Amino acid sequence: MQFRTQIPISKTNNPIDYNSKVISLGSCFAENMAEKFDYFKFQSETNSFGIIFNPVSIETIIKRVVQQEFYTEKDVFFYNERWHSYEVHSDLSNSDRQELLETLNKALSETYKQLTEATHIIITYGTSWIYRNIESDQIVANCHKVPQKQFLKELLSVEVIQKSIQNTIEFIQTLNPNINFIFTISPVRHIKDGFVENQLSKSHLFAALHFNLKSKISNLKLEYFPSYEIMIDELRDYRFYSEDMLHPNQVAIDYIWNRFSENYIDESSVSLMQEVDEIQKSLRHRSFNPESEQHQKFLAKLQQKMELLEKKLPHIRF
Repeated sequence: MQFRTQIPISKTNNPIDYNSKVISLGSCFAENMAEKFDYFKFQSETNSFGIIFNPVSIETIIKRVVQQEFYTEKDVFFYNERWHSYEVHSDLSNSDRQELLETLNKALSETYKQLTEATHIIITYGTSWIYRNIESDQIVANCHKVPQKQFLKELLSVEVIQKSIQNTIEFIQTLNPNINFIFTISPVRHIKDGFVENQLSKSHLFAALHFNLKSKISNLKLEYFPSYEIMIDELRDYRFYSEDMLHPNQVAIDYIWNRFSENYIDESSVSLMQEVDEIQKSLRHRSFNPESEQHQKFLAKLQQKMELLEKKLPHIRF
C-alpha cells in the first residue's frame, strides 16, 4: 500500500560530479542545498552577495557581475550607523564605507570568475513580492530596516518575472554558454505577506519560470527541480517544518537533498560521497578518552582515509 504520492523527477542528462563546479544563488533554501554540497566536498560556491529572494534583484546582481559594473560611493548609503547597499543582503553591511565597497567589489570579481568556470548554476526563487524605493524607483533586495514608508510593496507580474528570468539566463550565457541551469522554487512559505498572498506570489514564480522552461531554445540546458512540490506534497505534515512552521527542518532538507542527489548527482560519485560522509561523521566523533591507545589508532586510521581521498580529489580539504 502507498500512503503518499512521490513527485516524479527525470534523471538529468548533465549530472554533477566531483569535477563539476556548482554555483547556488537565491533564497535561504539555496543555502540549505549549498551546505549539502559543502558537506560532501563538491566544488561549490553560494550567494556571494547574501540571500536574495526575488527574481529582479537576482537579475540586477547578475547583470552587474557580467558587465563588471563595480560598486562606487553612489551605490551605498548610511543608515543606523552602518553602510548598506540595496542590492545585497545586510550580512555584507559594514560600519566603514570603504570596507563595504571593497567587499562588494571583491564579491563581484569572484562571482565573475565563478560564473565563467561553473558547470552548473542552481537558482532558487523565493517570492514575487518586492519593495520599491520611492525616491530612486529601485527594486531592492533588502530594506536594511529602513522605515517602510520609504518603499512601495508590489507583486511582480508573471510577465515581468518571465522577462527577468530570461534576462538572467542570457546574461550568464554571454559569460558561459555551456553552463547547466537548474531552477527551483523555494519551499519556504513567506507568511508575513499573508497566507493567500504567499500562494499568489509562488504561483507567479511558477507561471513565469515554466514559461521559460517550455519555450527554451534547444541548445539551452535548463532544468527544473521540484523542491517546493516535494515539501508540499511528499512531506505533507508539520513534523517536517522547523519551529516557525515556515522553514523545512533538517529532516526535510535531508530528504529533499536525497531526491536531488538521486537525479542530479552522477552515479560514479556516490561511492566518493559515502567515503566523505564516513570521514565527516568520524571528524565529529567525540571520544570519552582522547588519550587512549584505541582513540589514537582511530585518529591515525582517519588521517590515512583523509589523505587517500585528498590524493584522489586534490580540491578536497577536511
